[in-house]
Amino acid sequence: MSFPLSPITSSSSSTLDAHGWDSGWASAFAPYAAQGLVPGRVIRVDRGQCDVATAEGTVRADTAFVTPHDPLRVICTGDWAAVDPEGAADPRYVRACLPRRTAFARSTSSKRSEGQILAANVDHAVITVSLAVELDLGRIERFLALAWESGAQPTVVLSKADLVPDPVGLSYLVEDVETVAPGVQVVPLSSATGEGLDVLSAVVAGGTTVLLGVSGAGKSTLANALVGEDVMDVRAARDIDGKGRHTTTTRNLFVLPGGGVLIDTPGLRGVGLWDAETGVGQVFSEIEELSGNCRFHDCAHEAEPGCAVTAAVEDGSLPVRRLESYRKLLRENQRIVAKTDARVRNEILKDWKRKGAEGRRAMELKRGHVR
Repeated sequence: MSFPLSPITSSSSSTLDAHGWDSGWASAFAPYAAQGLVPGRVIRVDRGQCDVATAEGTVRADTAFVTPHDPLRVICTGDWAAVDPEGAADPRYVRACLPRRTAFARSTSSKRSEGQILAANVDHAVITVSLAVELDLGRIERFLALAWESGAQPTVVLSKADLVPDPVGLSYLVEDVETVAPGVQVVPLSSATGEGLDVLSAVVAGGTTVLLGVSGAGKSTLANALVGEDVMDVRAARDIDGKGRHTTTTRNLFVLPGGGVLIDTPGLRGVGLWDAETGVGQVFSEIEELSGNCRFHDCAHEAEPGCAVTAAVEDGSLPVRRLESYRKLLRENQRIVAKTDARVRNEILKDWKRKGAEGRRAMELKRGHVR
């Protein structure tokens, strides 16, 4: 299907530029421009339709033509789309999506082992952690693994920093997070006082940023502060556990006044990994580095002789909590991958059989049944 050409003028392209349009996207869109379609960025998706920011303004479009069976390929907030030109169809349709540069995905809470795409074409992932409750370092590590795997640069924001008035106590909390977030900037921030907002504004000023965190972490309040107006509904979190109600139910994209684009997401109850082995390795980079000094290249860091990782635990240079968390996330990720990859399933089965045989042989040796 083709439509009359609808060229983008220099004046109208400023709207697209504000949403992240660049020469790379223009080049990728060229075949669709030849068909008379217009480019736009998806700013919200709901019930089979989406709002798309185009040069002519925000338009409503149907997604029926781009609804694949793979849940990781459905149209998502942050996608760049090829849309019918004005007057070509009623309703207007999204005819295609441009290949994504990055994608933030997690596993669903269902038993079908499906992935869920949360945001597309993201440059920065801001993981929002509330200081109203005790830090959950394991959950932070999970978010970081997903962020690194997506291709985005993570930043951890410790929101509600005004609830920790002691500067020394706050610095200790920042240090605790920095130990589990190598290579990641940690920003204590208070939307109430404005502390840290200038630092974060500088981080998100370029590219596209996605806000992530559990319900009640203060994402919507932070989104309002960054955008400069009340674009998101905000409700108070419960004092007893810091949990909030889901004030954000869809993913929304906003243009920031200082430049850049922001995607706010609903609070995530579950943070399941989805094929994130590389991301896990990035989060636990010190363990990956130690692994290079193990005697055996396939060392499992359990009871093998010459294991540099367990040696680091024994001498106190590597916290045992870090190693346990590393093992847990790798096992979880392996299970997820195995459900969709027969080769990985076979490798896990062989490993179980090998370990079982080694265990039986060790028991026989102990009992003196083997000479």
